Amino acid sequence: MKVLLIFFLFLISMGSRAQSTVSTKPATCTVALTLHDTIGAATFDIIQRASEEAAKDHCASVFIRLNTPGGYLQSTRLITEHILSSPIPFLCLISPAGGHAGSAGAIILQACHVTGGLTATNLGAATPILGEGQQMPKDLRNKMVNDTVSWVQGMAELRGRNLEFAKKIVTEAKAVTADEAVKMGALDLATATEKEFLEKAQDRTVLVSDKKKVQVEVGTLKEFPTDIRYQILQFVSEPEWAYLLFMGSLLLLYAEFSHPGLILPGVSGAILLTLSLIAFNKLDAHGGALILMVLGLVFWVAELFITSKGILGIAGTISFILGSFLLFDRTEPGLYIPLRLILTAGFVFGGVSGTLAFLAAKTLSKPHHDFDHQMQSAKSRLMNISEDGLSGRVEIVGEIWNFKSEEPLMIQDEIEVVGRKNLTLFVKKKKG
Repeated sequence: MKVLLIFFLFLISMGSRAQSTVSTKPATCTVALTLHDTIGAATFDIIQRASEEAAKDHCASVFIRLNTPGGYLQSTRLITEHILSSPIPFLCLISPAGGHAGSAGAIILQACHVTGGLTATNLGAATPILGEGQQMPKDLRNKMVNDTVSWVQGMAELRGRNLEFAKKIVTEAKAVTADEAVKMGALDLATATEKEFLEKAQDRTVLVSDKKKVQVEVGTLKEFPTDIRYQILQFVSEPEWAYLLFMGSLLLLYAEFSHPGLILPGVSGAILLTLSLIAFNKLDAHGGALILMVLGLVFWVAELFITSKGILGIAGTISFILGSFLLFDRTEPGLYIPLRLILTAGFVFGGVSGTLAFLAAKTLSKPHHDFDHQMQSAKSRLMNISEDGLSGRVEIVGEIWNFKSEEPLMIQDEIEVVGRKNLTLFVKKKKG
C-alpha cells in the first residue's frame, strides 16, 4: 500500500513539473507583412526589415500576404535570394480572395517555404517583358527566358514543386487557379481563410538555409506596417515613375550644365537622379539615403556663398528630410529617429539657410535709386587700402563693400560714394 502511495505521489510530482515546463516556454511569434503593390525596391527593403524584426524578437516565421501584378526582375532576384538564405520559414499566401500572384509574385512563391492561395486566387504568367511591354529581339528574349526558367525551376526543385509548371509560367505565361496549382503540385495549400492556411502550415517540415530541416511554427501575428519609408520607395519604384524620374533628372542636369547658374535644374536633377537609382536597385535604401542627406548639407552650405533666392535652402531641406526617412527606420535598435525630430531638424537647418537667403534677397531687391542715395549720405569707414591707395574695402550702411577711387586715399580720409557697379563702389575724398 505504501509503495502504491509513493508511486502515485511520484506521478503527481512529474505531472506538475511537466506543466511547469510547458508554462515557462516562451511564446512563439510570427511577423506578418502585407504586400499588395508592384514588386520593386520598396518590396525588397521591407522584406529585409521584416526579417530583421523577426530575428530581433526571436520569431519563428515570417508570414506574407501577397497580391501583385508583378514587378522588376532584379528586385525579384534579391527577394528570392533573401528568402532562400533565411534561417526561418517564409509562409506566403495569395490574399485576399480574388487576388493574384502574377509574374514576379509567382516567382517569389517558388522560393517561399510554404505557399498557399485563398478562394478565387490565381498565379502564373511570369514571362519576362521589357519595361513598356514592347516586343523584345528574339535573341534577347531567348536569353532572358532560358535564364529565368533555370532559375525558377531550381527553386521549384528545392521546394519539391512541379517543375513543368515552373517552366510553363515563364515560357508560355501559364496561369492557373490556386486549386489547380495544388492539384498539380505547384502550390502547397488552397484554403478558404487565412487562419486555415496558418493552421495547415503549422508543423510542416521545410528546408531552410544550409539545407537544415525545421518544423514550421506559427505564433502570435506581429504586423509589420508599411511605413513612410516604404511609401516613398514604393512611389519612386513604380515603373512609370522610376522611368520619368530618371529621364527627368538627365534633362534637368543637361539644362544646368548647358546653362550654368540656373541652380534649380541642377539641384532638382541631383535629387531625382539619386531617387531613380534607388528605384532601379543600383543603390540600396541606406546608400541612397546617405547621398540625399549629404546633398542636403551641401545645398545648405552653398546657400551661404551663392545667391539662389532660397532655391538651395529649400532643396537642401527636401533632400535632407527624404534621406532621413530612408536612412533611419524603427526596426534597427538605437537607430530609430522619431518623425517629429526629423522634421524639426530639417526645418530648423532649412529655416536658418532660408533666413540668410531672405536677408540677401531683401538687400538685393531694394530700389537702386533709394539704396544708392542712402549710401551717398551714410557715414563710412575705410577698413583697408591697397598700396597705391586706389582700391580697398569700406564699411557703409552696416555692410562691407569693395571700392575704387581715382585719387589715392589714406585710411583716415573721409569719403563719399559717387557711384556703384554690382558689388563695387566708386568713391572720392570728401571735400572740406
